[in-house]
This record gives sequence, structure tokens and C-alpha cells, in this order.
Amino acid sequence: MTRADLSKQPHDVAAMFDNVAEGYDRTNAVATMGLEKLYWRPETFKEIAPRKGLKILDLAAGTGASSTKLREAGAEVVSCDFSVGMLTVGKRRHPELDLIAGDALRLPFADSTFDVVTISWALRNVNDVPLALTEMLRVTRPGGRLVVLEQSHPTWKPFRVVYLEYMMRAVPAVAKVVSTNPEAYEYLAESTRAWLPQEPLARAIEEAGWTRVQWRNLTGGLVAIHRAVKPT
Repeated sequence: MTRADLSKQPHDVAAMFDNVAEGYDRTNAVATMGLEKLYWRPETFKEIAPRKGLKILDLAAGTGASSTKLREAGAEVVSCDFSVGMLTVGKRRHPELDLIAGDALRLPFADSTFDVVTISWALRNVNDVPLALTEMLRVTRPGGRLVVLEQSHPTWKPFRVVYLEYMMRAVPAVAKVVSTNPEAYEYLAESTRAWLPQEPLARAIEEAGWTRVQWRNLTGGLVAIHRAVKPT
């Protein structure tokens, strides 16, 4: 799998992430020049607003790095990913986490289980986004929330052009140095270019049944946080 589109096969994506699991967090830190850890993740954390008694599904949790922060805030966190390789690395690094293998298109949870469902850097890798959003709605309790952190489209056109060139050229180049599977990052760079802008993603979330859909751009729209509420 070397070219990106929006019809990705789940087994291909799972295999890709299995192959990059060991160095995934390190490569992301380098490729995003520290922005993910220092700014984008903390802002997402604020949107989730974890606290004691809150039950959170951290979907596409990868190695569990984001889940640990939510758990430290007192929330009950379930970390779900369909890459067994990612979960294996996560279990070794964070044995305290509740790690579950699962597909976003067929979540292994009962209806109305979670207060918050969050997914970061992964919705664009799902081959049926509307179905995934509907599944997230199903497992969220009435009045519960959705928080999505995803690559997005910079709002200033010259910046957008420069950014896309960076994604297509620099990220794969960085990955060749620090990743065990640089081809996977070529795919991820291309999937960013193919991904939905902010407003169409908001419409997709709303069409899946969520209400009060809003988004907030970070770093000029390099990434965006979308949030929504399940109707009561």
C-alpha cells in the first residue's frame, strides 16, 4: 500500500501500523517538530476535559501515550486500536492501561457505554468514515461527547501549499532516518492531502447523528479539533 485514497483496506492499515509501532511516537515527535506533544495533544486534552468518574474511549490509541494522560487525570480510560503491534508495544510501556483490540467500524462495546469518545490522527485512515462516526455515536451515552484531532487544511492558501510540500517531501525524508518503515509515512503524508477539510468533516459528523458540531483550528489549520455531542 503506497498510494493514499479514502478507500483503505483495514488489514492493510493495521499491517502498516504494526510495522511502525516501535518507533511511531518518536517519528511523530520529529516530523511534527514537537508540536504534537507540546501543543496539539494538550489542546485536545483540554477539549476532552478528563476527570474522576468520566469514562473515556481512546480510539486508535496506538501505544497508549495519550491514554496515560487521561488516566492520570482520574478518568476511566479504555484504549482501543486495531493494530495488534501498536497494542503490544503499548502494553509493554504502559502495563496499567486497559488495552483492547477493536475495529472502529465494529466497536466491541455495548451501546451508551462512554461519556467521551476521542480519536486522534486516525479517522482519515478508516475506510468508511460515516460508519465509524455512527459506531462512535452508538457507544456514547446520550449527552456524551466526541473529540476528534486530525490533520486538516491550513486556512491561508500560501501556507497550505508550503505545508503540503512539507508533508509530501520532508516527512518521508525524516521517516527514512528515524522510522523502521518509511514507506508507511509516505502513505500517511498522502492521506493528509486526500483528507476532508474542516467544514466537510463537520458535516459528516452531523450527518452521522451528532449535534452541536464545532471545530477549532490549531496552528493555522494544520490540524483541527472537531467536537460534538450525542443527542439526549
